[in-house]
Formats: sequence, C-alpha cells, structure tokens
Amino acid sequence: MKKHYFLGTAADFSKEERIKMRKGHGAKQDSLALHDYLCREYGGKQTLITRNGRSAIAAGLTYYLKDFLGQKDGEIIINGFTCYAVVQGIEAAGFTPVYADISKKDLNFTIETLEKVVTKKTRAVMVQNTFGNMVDIVEIKKFCKKHSLILIEDLAHCVGRVYPDGREAGTVGELAVFSFGKEKSIDTINGGAVVFRDAKMPLPPELQGEAVNDEEFRARIYPTIGMFYRALSYVKLNSLFMSLMLKIGWVKKSADADVDFKENKLSNFQAKVALERLKKRHEIGKKPLREFYLVRYRDEVLKKFHKAGYYFDGFWYERPVSPERYYKKVHFDEKKCPVAVEVSQKIVNIPTYYSKKELEKAHQIVKEYLDES
Repeated sequence: MKKHYFLGTAADFSKEERIKMRKGHGAKQDSLALHDYLCREYGGKQTLITRNGRSAIAAGLTYYLKDFLGQKDGEIIINGFTCYAVVQGIEAAGFTPVYADISKKDLNFTIETLEKVVTKKTRAVMVQNTFGNMVDIVEIKKFCKKHSLILIEDLAHCVGRVYPDGREAGTVGELAVFSFGKEKSIDTINGGAVVFRDAKMPLPPELQGEAVNDEEFRARIYPTIGMFYRALSYVKLNSLFMSLMLKIGWVKKSADADVDFKENKLSNFQAKVALERLKKRHEIGKKPLREFYLVRYRDEVLKKFHKAGYYFDGFWYERPVSPERYYKKVHFDEKKCPVAVEVSQKIVNIPTYYSKKELEKAHQIVKEYLDES
C-alpha cells in the first residue's frame, strides 16, 4: 500500500511524543522554568506565557505600547501575507493592522513596501520571517529608527533561525512574540509567550490561571487524533472522522481561538513540553519551517500530490490573510498588496520534517508546474 505523507494534523509527532502528550504531567515549576529560560535566552526583563500566540501579541501591545509608552491607539505594520491570528491580536489591543506587500523571493515585506504604508499614525513594525525565511533585520531596524517605531519580532515560524547578520531571531526588537500552536516552530498544539526586552519597563501583572480543562484536553489528544486521521486516509474516511471530532469539540480550529491575556495562560504541562523543544531550537532552526513554491494550475498540482500520496493542501495561506472564512473581516485592500494576492493564488507548501527521499516525487511534480514569472 502506498504511504501517505501529510502537511499538518500533527504529522511530525512521533509515537513517543503522542504518548507523552496524552500521559505527561506538569507543575508550576515548569511554567516558571519556561519563563526564566525565555528571559535568559532572549535578553528579556519579563516574559508572559499565554494561552495562544494572538494573546501574546495583544499582551505585548497592551503592556508595552499602551501602558508603558502611552500609545493608546495607532497602526501596526504587518506582513501582507499572514494569518488572522495576527490581526486579531493587534485589534484586541486597540490598534489597527496595516498590510505591507511582500516579495516573491521570501514572502516578507521589504523596505520599499514599508515606506509605502508608514504614516504618522504608525507605532510599530512586526517582523514575521515567513516560513523561516529571514528578513534583512539590519535594514528593518534602521527603518524603525528612522521613523521612531517599535520593532516586534514574531517567532511563530522562525524559532532558532538566524538573520543574515548572524543575530538570532528574537534578540533584536523590543518585543519577541511566540506562538506554540499547531505546526509552528515550537508545537504544543496551543500556547504562546511574549518577551519584553526593554529594561525600563515595569513588570506586567503575572497571570495566575492555567488554560486547562477543555483546552488542555484537546491539546493532549490532538496528536493521537492526527494519527487516526492519517490512518483513515487509506480508506478515505479521514475527512468524515475530522468533521466528527470538530462537531463533538475534541478538535478546535486554530483560527477560532479567543484572545485572553489577563485570565488564563498555557498549562504547566504544555509549558514543560515547550521548554524541552526550545532547548533544541538551534537544531530546529537549521531548516525553514516549510518550503514554498509558486505554481501554475495549483488545483492540478494538488490532485497529482494526492495521487502520489502527498496531502500538502493545508498550505499557508490560501488568502493574503487566512483563513478564508475570516477574510472579509480583515479589511484587506488587494490593490495595495498585489504580490500577496498573486502568491496566495499560486503557493504550495512542502513540510521540512520529511526526508529528501520521501519528498522526491513531490518535488518532481512541483518542478513541472513552477511559475517562473
């Protein structure tokens, strides 16, 4: 029987990791250890561990820009090719996201596209390093200094990666934001953190509650559910199975999470898992999170992928701001970001956790349809 290869659905969790997620335990000291590690390794004065990445963004903007710097509102420039969680976190803090168009080369904004959207209302620039493709941080930092802007580093895709000048992601800006959600660099199914690197900032309030019960339960079982989902693909029942899991609430779509940075944080057990993975971040960061290609006739490519046993159609992003069901809410002006629109229509993603041999056929298919424009 032909082996199936998956992008997503916890495909990179080993058998040992699935068992550990179901049966592992954590204590308050694990959350404290994660806090101390993030502060020490990323030069932070304080770290808040949150229930998800969007809550980390909201906490960073609220406690630093709003409470400490007195910026009660304004614009935050973000990548024109991103996810709804980023927008949600910014808006929850009372700021407005502004989209800068991207380069096809690395899917990140450039100095030229930043200059087109910066205004007197701009307060910060958030660097995404899409899929682990790193920006020229020296030039971005100069841009921020020129316009008196705060630099925020979003490490969801790039933990352990280094910039062209040799500095590690998360060690340059005033804020470093982490997402530990599904398929991110550090994957504990959900969770996040924000590191405050300004020594003059007063300590924000420490979160006391854990995001336990239903949320932790879903995180614990998701790798096992993913295993069954992949197994059922051989008899074409995987989609029906996942629909059932969503209906009974054992799985929740990542994009549907709430922003909460004042009440609940990541569970102690997941903090323990996050710390274990962060300690391996330099090994994790040796490769980009995903390889991306722009292709002609994407639907045809995906059909050939499936026929060859590759389920790689869960790509980031099918819209400039994904997922589709939230696109109308993000007020994205497609005329101002034409490259991001084009990329969202042509992109396919290949995971980097499979071997070169396993991906050989997938690369052959992509090569046949590459868009060189």
